[in-house]
Amino acid sequence: MGRINLQEFITIAKEGLDRSFLVAKFLCFLHVTNTYLCAPVMTQGPSMLPTVSLMGDLVLTKPVSTRFGQVGTGDIVLVRSPENPRKVLMKRVKGMEGDSVTYVVDPKNSDARQTVVVPKGHVWIEGDNIYNSYDSRSFGAVPYGLIQSKVFWRVRCSSLTSSPLKLKDLFELHVIIQSLCVVSKLKVRTSRKFHRSTHQKKNR
Repeated sequence: MGRINLQEFITIAKEGLDRSFLVAKFLCFLHVTNTYLCAPVMTQGPSMLPTVSLMGDLVLTKPVSTRFGQVGTGDIVLVRSPENPRKVLMKRVKGMEGDSVTYVVDPKNSDARQTVVVPKGHVWIEGDNIYNSYDSRSFGAVPYGLIQSKVFWRVRCSSLTSSPLKLKDLFELHVIIQSLCVVSKLKVRTSRKFHRSTHQKKNR
């Protein structure tokens, strides 16, 4: 009886370890995906009206874009605030290094404009709602290295349900979107492996 119980314990322990390793691998892959490939972000605030809803939208961002120079004028990006590193801003790129940017200095009080040349290694960012946006017009051009990621897809939360989303619903939606990003990446890898194995079999 002692041997049987020990064997059962060993079997259960192995199954538990296997599942733990599987969960750990998934979490690691989730972290890598979120950091480099696809990251869902909840947004809020008036600075990007009417592009982004005041009550908040769910956007998908691509962090790897900044590493491959895939950010350009007109793109919406997430930028680490040059004045408060704990804060991340969502703005639109209005000019890259060397570009001349003309902007309205104080749109609430006058139409006076000013033109600046974006320094090397910097970008000029502004909110779509120039009447209520704290951006490069206040703190100047920001270093390209402060760009965290580029927005490539947006979901209006108001279109998902007629009633306001609760925090729990938003969290679940965040997890679902993140999982879809992971699954899509897994499908691409599986497809590549399948094509490779098929090609190798044909060559044999």
